[in-house]
Amino acid sequence: MDIQDRVVVVTGGGAGIGEALAQAAACRSARAVIVADINGEKAKNVATEIGGESYQVDVSIEEEIISLVNDVEKRHGPIGLFCSNAGFVTSAGLEDPNERIQKMWEVHVMSHIYAARAVLPQMIANQGGYLLNTASAAGLLTQIGSLSYSITKSAAVSLGEWLSISHYHQGIRVSVLCPQAVRTDILINSPDNAESSNDAEWEEGGVASSDGILESEEVAESCMEAISKERFLVLPHKEVHDYVQFKASDMDKWLNGMRRFQDKLYVGQPLPGDSMKWLH
Repeated sequence: MDIQDRVVVVTGGGAGIGEALAQAAACRSARAVIVADINGEKAKNVATEIGGESYQVDVSIEEEIISLVNDVEKRHGPIGLFCSNAGFVTSAGLEDPNERIQKMWEVHVMSHIYAARAVLPQMIANQGGYLLNTASAAGLLTQIGSLSYSITKSAAVSLGEWLSISHYHQGIRVSVLCPQAVRTDILINSPDNAESSNDAEWEEGGVASSDGILESEEVAESCMEAISKERFLVLPHKEVHDYVQFKASDMDKWLNGMRRFQDKLYVGQPLPGDSMKWLH
């Protein structure tokens, strides 16, 4: 899909990958770029820089996404590209309270469902449109140290597959972004930010950050390339393709390798599964 003259909406657009996506869309002459974020001030700052419009939106609330889509369609016409990008991280296993797991489910999975529900009717009526859903390399592999991040990002990938299969014949195209470590403020915005103060400590996808910490702008460019070629998986870290192939070829060997990697990450510390706080 060509972004030129399209209306583009980016959630989680106030910083990081979302900000870079909004900037990339503006640079490609999108007709309108809508920057949505739970932090309205950050969204406004990004929108001002690129000549776009801002909305304060909590993506975990379906009514707010519906309102966003309806207002944008009324003001600018059909949405061509919807980037569902908001997210956060936590570090916990089975001891993680149900409320925190549910919140991550709402932000990482239900927000994509809400966006698709809201925007697909007009996209289908206008013979097509594009969904870019941010997941993670953790959705293809796993996330050592975070149960809820692992399962919700996996679900996000599965949802993207379903949408791509079910609505392709109606002109809907889908890409799912699955990066490893990216230099963003995802940790600062997360409930566990007291435990980790810089992005290099977050081992995205359970794979060593030695594979490289990318800048948000690099990730956004990978997304733009994938959209132009209508490619489903967006893998800014090329190593992820090899990891996925290895996992598919020998699951038991892959699991053994991940166990060894976990041991390296937690050398001298209790392993994630050692906590007994989840026992009743």
